[in-house]
Amino acid sequence: MFLGFGVLKFFPGVSPAENLVEATIHELTGGAVPALVPFAVALAGTAALECVIGLSLVSGWWFHRVRYLLALELAGILSPLVLLPGRLFSGPGHAPTLEGQYVLKDIVLLAAAIVLAARASTADSCTVPAVPAQRDHRAAAAPGRATAPVAAGFRTTRER
Repeated sequence: MFLGFGVLKFFPGVSPAENLVEATIHELTGGAVPALVPFAVALAGTAALECVIGLSLVSGWWFHRVRYLLALELAGILSPLVLLPGRLFSGPGHAPTLEGQYVLKDIVLLAAAIVLAARASTADSCTVPAVPAQRDHRAAAAPGRATAPVAAGFRTTRER
């Protein structure tokens, strides 16, 4: 999803969230983006960020580094809730508009990506090294009985 919606933002007028992204960037920068940097450049930066996150989620490559970009994406996704609430929830009874639903969908996707990032970080830190075996006197008593890992000083998974 990150990759798909990110690619759409590279093409002007194609992304349904293009106006929301422009309004959010305008508010976040205090109006400096159209004055100093064109919206097209800011939109391309947002698209590149989403594509990098999406490619990392799909492939699993560089995920330990890309998860820090998720924090930047988190700020971008949550900022319209604070900066543009009237635009997101102006439906009947303050129901979410189409743009509000888009932001809520992004929050759910981001939550899933954060869960994956957390699982990836715990998987990286929970690798179990091989445990040196205790001296096996039976292997010395019966030559040829020991397997190669035991003979090399490491227990196999079955022996743990």
